[in-house]
Amino acid sequence: MKTLARLYTEVTGHEPATVTEMPLSGSNRRYYRLTSPEAGSLIGVLGTSREENDAFVYMARHFKEQGLPVPTVVAVSDDRMAYLQTDLGDTILFKEIEKGRLTRLFSTEEKELLTKTIRRLPDIQFAGARGMDFSKCYPATEFDERTIMWDLNYFKYCFLKATGLEFLEDRLEDDFQKMAKVLMESSSDTFMYRDFQSRNVMICDGEPWFIDFQGGRRGPFYYDVASFLWQAKANIPDGLRRELLMEYLDAVNKYVHVEEAEFISRLRHFVLFRTLQVLGAYGFRGYFEKKPHFMQSVPYAIANLKALLREPYHEYPYLNELLNNLVEMKQFSDLLNKKQLTVRVLSFAYKKGIPNDASGNGGGFVFDCRAINNPGKYERYKPFTGLDSNVIQFLEEDGEVLDFLDHCYALVDASVKRYIERGFTNLMICYGCTGGQHRSVYCAQHTAEHISKKFNVTVELVHREQDIEQTFKPRIETEGEETTETQQ
Repeated sequence: MKTLARLYTEVTGHEPATVTEMPLSGSNRRYYRLTSPEAGSLIGVLGTSREENDAFVYMARHFKEQGLPVPTVVAVSDDRMAYLQTDLGDTILFKEIEKGRLTRLFSTEEKELLTKTIRRLPDIQFAGARGMDFSKCYPATEFDERTIMWDLNYFKYCFLKATGLEFLEDRLEDDFQKMAKVLMESSSDTFMYRDFQSRNVMICDGEPWFIDFQGGRRGPFYYDVASFLWQAKANIPDGLRRELLMEYLDAVNKYVHVEEAEFISRLRHFVLFRTLQVLGAYGFRGYFEKKPHFMQSVPYAIANLKALLREPYHEYPYLNELLNNLVEMKQFSDLLNKKQLTVRVLSFAYKKGIPNDASGNGGGFVFDCRAINNPGKYERYKPFTGLDSNVIQFLEEDGEVLDFLDHCYALVDASVKRYIERGFTNLMICYGCTGGQHRSVYCAQHTAEHISKKFNVTVELVHREQDIEQTFKPRIETEGEETTETQQ
């Protein structure tokens, strides 16, 4: 930390008034925010690998010369183990799309950020590759058959063998070789970010900026598209994924002509490859390093793989058969189906009666929203519901509904916590108002999102009078998406 403070003083002419360590990511790098009233803030980085630091510093300066939105490296220590870069703030894309990730209902603003990001990807892949000295890349200079086999064997030895599933290693290796050849057919003289995902995109003034690209190398542009659009925790639904894919294809056409059908045909191989690589990382972190977050993530990664296998990979017959056996293993289905709490949140109109408890257990909460100022009294709000922005603004303007929900949350949170501890499986929470359209809908929606964000439980949301149903799946936390990368 003294090295960073010295660098800050040398660059700005002022000693830092504060040095604050930032939250750890999945890597071994440590980040600090150094600030002073006179010079503002810079981000200091302490790395554990001189070669990795050199790669980042070189790439950041190269990308900056190409006019790409990346942080500026302003100082590097003599031993090259520490450096300072411009402060891009604290807003990462992963957090900005949080509501969409949790609900699978992405707002217009969230979709816009995703669209901006995927449309900038070709710039760093193609413009970023212009004049780049790929020998500066670390730990590998390019995506080749050797690095492909590293990742496939990572999956085999760190995950597949750990499951206990029997397989014929020679036949599996044959299909690995086939996959490597298929992937290499898509080689291009472009920059492959490798870990292009929403945690590595900062949002500054509404625009995406790129960070943590030091693991990049020369490689096919398909890989980054697979990494971004099929990032498990981004939870992008198929329809939106298709829209974003079309945005990418439109943006990439200014660099190279791409046929849609051919691109999608090649892309699916990279999606499978990336999925196997992630499973290998989960296996290593979970089975071998005994990190519980990754063990919890394994069955959900298996669920993603199961969805992917709905369209068979005939090119790799033995691998395809083996993966289908893998996703059906009892140890994963048991974990997915393990008895868990389901919280059922409903909005309703009192004039139509309080909802019945479908679980048969009875109990739970019924909150009366009728004391809250009613948008339904005004003609301009009558066509809308508590899900619409103008109604939300009306309700939140005086803060009354927020105070009401704070009291509700205190009661609900305590019960959810105790239900989890005691192994209960059902809790019902109802919000009623006069017409079941504005106040109760707002409260039920926000309560469902609140519980889903705070607790790792299934939340079933029902707006009874609108005939709208939505399910929030349990959220699985990992120690940072970077940790899905192999130590290549």
